[in-house]
Amino acid sequence: MKMIRIEDGAGGKYMGEFLKKYVIPKFNAKVGEISLSDMEDSSDISSEMVFTTDTYVVDPPVFPGGSIGSLAVCGTANDLAVMGAKPAYMSLSLVIQEGFPLDTFEQVLDHLKQWTDVVDIKVITGDTKVVNSGIGIAINTSGIGVRNPHLEENLKVLREFREYPFQWIRDRGLSEGESIIITGNIAEHGVTIMKSRDELGFEIDVKSDVFPVWLFVKDILDVGGITAMKDPTRGGIAGVLNEIAEKSRVGMLIHEEMIPIREDVKGFCEVLGLDPLTMANEGIVVMGVVEELAEDVIRALKKTGQKNATIIGKTTSDFEEVVMETSAGTTRVIPPPTSDPIPRVC
Repeated sequence: MKMIRIEDGAGGKYMGEFLKKYVIPKFNAKVGEISLSDMEDSSDISSEMVFTTDTYVVDPPVFPGGSIGSLAVCGTANDLAVMGAKPAYMSLSLVIQEGFPLDTFEQVLDHLKQWTDVVDIKVITGDTKVVNSGIGIAINTSGIGVRNPHLEENLKVLREFREYPFQWIRDRGLSEGESIIITGNIAEHGVTIMKSRDELGFEIDVKSDVFPVWLFVKDILDVGGITAMKDPTRGGIAGVLNEIAEKSRVGMLIHEEMIPIREDVKGFCEVLGLDPLTMANEGIVVMGVVEELAEDVIRALKKTGQKNATIIGKTTSDFEEVVMETSAGTTRVIPPPTSDPIPRVC
């Protein structure tokens, strides 16, 4: 008898194959321009709104820099923001194990409240279940984002440079010769979760980067020229780069020395044999920008506090893969990850 594997729901290649084989053929609906089979962060339910949903099962539920509550709000808001939508409304459903510590639960609720206030996203419906299984706590959220002047400005400016047939910012929006930008340091959330499990004995002062990206995305939309955006959660930037390259039918040349990563985080990954390019992040964005506006977008990001934002490469039609020029001067293909290297990370 075939069984479902942990990899089938852990992001990356195997989850994509699982969804395409079992789920999408049964439910491939399309209301606006985005169908379920497009496998984007959100889907449009009208010309004015996009809709997203996610479930969070991080272990431990509270960690340096945040908690499952922080992830639930920021993760939902971020899936809307990378479409160019202003996060507006969300649901909140809690599945709590009997015996879960009440003080930890209140801490999670405090983080939920903190970030809904910061993002200005309203919790308008929800549900609560208490179960006797070993789940700890799981949170399911759905979110609605709305069309806004920042998105409209981006589309207007972008169409001054080239044709862009979409009404939202789409994974398949890249074209040849565009700059690839990352807004901050990679791998810090994944490393934080591993360190928080206290299984390895490493001394490293790191905390999750969990953050609502709309707070800076709205400013760079006003600059314009953004053609694609994704937040690199499970599967890390390796997953995101491959996904948007494949959907856009372009290749990418990425420069390893330009990818922002702390040396201690990089060393942590090297010691454990982990690839930081596949580690989860919760407060950064990978995006494509028309080349003429890339430096303007970088300046705008730095003004919003994203001091490590940088251009890490460009799109190309010379090949179809994501290729990295290493710091040693060689090149190698960055393959799509098979799954997230750390289970229950978000």
